[in-house]
Order: sequence, then C-alpha cells, then structure tokens
Amino acid sequence: MIKINRKKIDDAGSSGSLNDLSFLLIVFFIVIAGFNVNKGFLMNLPEKEKPRVVNNQDLMKCVLNADGTIELDGNKISFDELEKRIAQMKVQFPNMTFLLLIDEDCPYQKVVDVIYDVRKNNIENFSFKTKEK
Repeated sequence: MIKINRKKIDDAGSSGSLNDLSFLLIVFFIVIAGFNVNKGFLMNLPEKEKPRVVNNQDLMKCVLNADGTIELDGNKISFDELEKRIAQMKVQFPNMTFLLLIDEDCPYQKVVDVIYDVRKNNIENFSFKTKEK
C-alpha cells in the first residue's frame, strides 16, 4: 500500500484572535470618528460674486502688531479695553464691521484672543488680513 501524505488545510476559523483584534479596531475607529471636539470659529464668508459694501462709520479697524499689542485708531489699547470699545460700537452701529489687520510676526494666540472677543460680542461682519509692510 502506498501512503499518500496530505497536508492539512488551515481552517479559516483558527485565526480567532485576529478576528477579535480586527473587530475591536473597527469598533474603536467608529467610536473615535463620532467625537468632534473642536469646531473652531464658525464664520459666514461672503460669496465672491456678491461683495459687501461697508459704510465707513460702521467700520472698526484694529491693528495687531508683531509684539501682540493692539492699536485702535492709532492708539495702543489693552484686550479689556478692546472688548469694551467693541461693545460700545455695537450699540451705536448694530451692523458694524470689524477689520483686523494682523502683522505676520504676531503670536497666533493673540489673533485667536481678538477673534474670540469679536465673536463674544456677536459681531457678524468680520474681516481680517495680514498687514502690508
């Protein structure tokens, strides 16, 4: 008699630990994808086809310098003073526009602080750009 050696075929179910691991990874990524912690600043941007015309009286122009200081109408002011001035201007001109000119060497946190003050006072019209040297 001739003996035929046949190799055993690996059972697909024998990789049970691999199946468990892949299942746990899938569940992990599904759960993590549901977290959206930081939404940032939500701003409505105007369309390119419909630019906005702003009255000079409604415009509040603020300059953020490289050292983090704020200038309003050519005078240096503090963040607390800026918040008060924004609130006063909002009462006088409900449709006011806030223009922020930012020096490119300014610390990023200072920019975020000013934007936070503007959003806290419910200013809808907000514009910013880097200051030309």
